[in-house]
Amino acid sequence: MDLSTTAAPEPTPEAVTGDGPADLVFVSGPVHTVDAARTRASAVAVRGDRIVAVGHDADVQGLIGPATDVVDLRGKLLVPGFQDAHVHPVGGGLELALCDLSAADTAEAYRDLIGAYAAAHPEAAWITGGGWSLEAFPGGMPTREFLDALVPDRPVFLVNRDHHGGWANSRALERAGITSRTPDPADGRIERDADGHPTGMLQEGAMQLVGDLIPAATLAEQTAGLLRAQRLLHAYGVTAWQDAMLGRGPGGADPAPAYTAIRDDGKLTARVTGALWWERSRGLEQIPELIARRKELTGGRLRATSVKIMQDGIAENHTAAMLTPYLTACGCASDNSGISFIDPEDLRTYVTLLDAEGFQVHFHALGDRAVREALDAVEAARRTNGWRDTRPHLAHLQVVHPDDVPRFRRLGATANIQALWAAHEPQMDELTIPFLGAQRAAWQYPFGDLLRSGATLAAGSDWPVSSPDPIAALHVAVNRRVPDGPPSAPVFLPEQRIDLGSALAAYTAGSAYANHLDDTGTIQPGKLADLVVLDRDPFDGPTEEIATTRVLQTFVGGSRVYAAEDA
Repeated sequence: MDLSTTAAPEPTPEAVTGDGPADLVFVSGPVHTVDAARTRASAVAVRGDRIVAVGHDADVQGLIGPATDVVDLRGKLLVPGFQDAHVHPVGGGLELALCDLSAADTAEAYRDLIGAYAAAHPEAAWITGGGWSLEAFPGGMPTREFLDALVPDRPVFLVNRDHHGGWANSRALERAGITSRTPDPADGRIERDADGHPTGMLQEGAMQLVGDLIPAATLAEQTAGLLRAQRLLHAYGVTAWQDAMLGRGPGGADPAPAYTAIRDDGKLTARVTGALWWERSRGLEQIPELIARRKELTGGRLRATSVKIMQDGIAENHTAAMLTPYLTACGCASDNSGISFIDPEDLRTYVTLLDAEGFQVHFHALGDRAVREALDAVEAARRTNGWRDTRPHLAHLQVVHPDDVPRFRRLGATANIQALWAAHEPQMDELTIPFLGAQRAAWQYPFGDLLRSGATLAAGSDWPVSSPDPIAALHVAVNRRVPDGPPSAPVFLPEQRIDLGSALAAYTAGSAYANHLDDTGTIQPGKLADLVVLDRDPFDGPTEEIATTRVLQTFVGGSRVYAAEDA
């Protein structure tokens, strides 16, 4: 029986601390609690920032006073607040105000957008921004000449949608001194034409050759970007998140000062776990610095208790670390198996010591070799330190060798999924599958296998790499099709689909677990009142219509932080 769509026996309301009327009451549900039994209720009462009762309408009538805010759900679904376990809000918020290409997907559209932005900002010393799609250009490789024709007089640098590559014009390459004689950095690649000249495309660590020259965003610009992002995330029902990069990483300026600024001003309405950036060019000397930063940054709704280790790149540019080489365009084995940014032996040492200091480790692990190296590091930490409540998690998990799937449960490593990517799209069909080969292509985004193995699933968006909308991600997790795709589109590895209840649990309770926010993620008495009202009950409709669901209201600690105009 699927308990996600079947009402459980009526729960008895439970009171917690305090007396008197509730401040906020929801009636005439349904309420999807995401507790262990996936209980259904119809009413919830909140006093202060905590849930004090969960039951049915008659159970909460005695808690309604003259000042109680009563929300009549009228059949709309109340769920726990969504939590994004891997996101970059400061960068996403900043990009919305720059040359934002994320809404388009063709070279022609990018030509218009870049030209219009440059014309509208004659004062800008650099044209920056990004969000362009790899599939818009042959082989995912745009050229400097394309940009030179639009902006010949100023440097241009635009990161792609996945933020693992940057597109530069000739002026930007000149500023960076990049020529045919410039060597590739150890953690990246300068794309070159047949004569060895730079094409304008810089992969992974090579992005920094230009990126380090771009004037850093000011604190005022960063805080404005973060507040812009917070508003957007609340509008999508996100009440908490894990920022996957606090520090001076490939994304540019350190976002941490923006967080402390809005926290100290009382404007941080979300709950935030910060993942401190591990600099892959350095070693153990970072650990005392990370301990000091954790103490410095943690306070209020911000906790810097995680460390982000980026172990590899992405499959589309062949920098994701693979156990066997990528294929070439002719289907032959190449000499490239991707990049492990940190030596696997060093990784085991680093993770063991970080775990001993009480840090969670948040891995970027996309290829099957990177996933194995990360799990090996977690295993080394468990062997040395014993079982500690550090809750390591591996994000992205595009290619997972079947032998490694059961290790997540055995090691207590959370599988942090970005479900929007698990669908047939040009980037998948043209730039990924042909170069992985049939066997490895069938190991991609194994959500179903991970769930059946007993792994804990968390979920995130990686915004601005992809949309921060949890509803769209739920749709793809359940259907393995993009929301706006044609009905005839093939399902991407249908055996890896998961049910809506499990997908919703990953984006709520699972991410709450990854974020160490144990008093959130479910709707139960005593938990914090981080809640979202949806405009319908998506369990009642066809799975193909999940993406049509909208967020009407978002509450953090019982305070309304978002309301749609028609809420």
